[in-house]
Amino acid sequence: MRELILLRHAHADPAVPGEADLDRPLSADGHAEAEAAARWLQQQRLIPDCVLCSPARRTRETLEIVLATLGYVDQRLEPAVYEASAGTLAALVDAHRELDRLLLVGHNPGLERLAALMHSGQSGDYRGMPPAGIAVLEFGAEAPIEPGAATLSAFWWP
Repeated sequence: MRELILLRHAHADPAVPGEADLDRPLSADGHAEAEAAARWLQQQRLIPDCVLCSPARRTRETLEIVLATLGYVDQRLEPAVYEASAGTLAALVDAHRELDRLLLVGHNPGLERLAALMHSGQSGDYRGMPPAGIAVLEFGAEAPIEPGAATLSAFWWP
C-alpha cells in the first residue's frame, strides 16, 4: 500500500506591509501546531520516504519543526506546490509514484481539493483542512494516481 501524507502549513503571521506572501513566518501558535503535528506523525509511525515542500517560508518552517521530531528524510523544495491546483499536485504525486510514502507540505485550497479529488473523485467535494492539518491517503500498490483511487485512512488536526 502506498501512502500520501498531506500536511498543510501551520498558522502563519499576517503579512506586514511590503512583505511578500512567500515570506510570511509561522506564528507562535503555528510553532506549537507544527510540533503537535510532528508528534502525531511520529506516534502513527508515518515517516515519509521523501518530502515535497512549497518554497513559502511558513511551509519550510512547518517542515523543519516536523523533521526535528521525525529525523532527516529526503526533502525537496518544489516551487509548483505554492498556489497549486489539485491537478498540479496530483501530477507531482504521480511523478513520485515509485515511493512507498510521500509527504506533501503545502497550502489550501490545493491540499484540501487534492484530498477530496483522490478520495471522492471530485475536487469540489472538500470540507476544509485546518492549519497543520494532516490527511493520509492510501493507494493500492499498483493503483494509478487518479481521481477516486485513494482511501482516506486518517485525518488529524491540532
